[in-house]
Amino acid sequence: MLLIENSPSDVRLILETFREAGIHADFQTVFHVVEDGMQAMAYLRQEGEFAGVTLPDLILLDLSLPQLDGREVLAEIKADTTLRQIPVVVLTASESPQDILYAYDHYANCYITKPADIERYDLIMRSIQQFWLMTATLPPKQG
Repeated sequence: MLLIENSPSDVRLILETFREAGIHADFQTVFHVVEDGMQAMAYLRQEGEFAGVTLPDLILLDLSLPQLDGREVLAEIKADTTLRQIPVVVLTASESPQDILYAYDHYANCYITKPADIERYDLIMRSIQQFWLMTATLPPKQG
């Protein structure tokens, strides 16, 4: 899973709630975190320091990112024939109808507004784990 998030506190919270939701595998092999849109695209294109990484089965994407924002990252992912099959869950603070519409217009698989409290965060992470990692059949790895 690739988490594209620039807030260290949100990264910590997301990873902790996933851990509490029952993902006990080695987090270094299950989760990869990048903090801006340029890093995200380098990771997904396996460029530079990310040469040879395995493409993720799922992407959690914040919209408010430095350098290349999440909207641009989403558009680039879904325009790339190698990447477009990877499900993208937009996980962001924005409740803007324009952002929601933009995300779905650019083929986001899901749009979730970050909750204000830890209990809702836990519920959301458990739901993501249950659906995307245990219920849904994800696309096979390319190459």
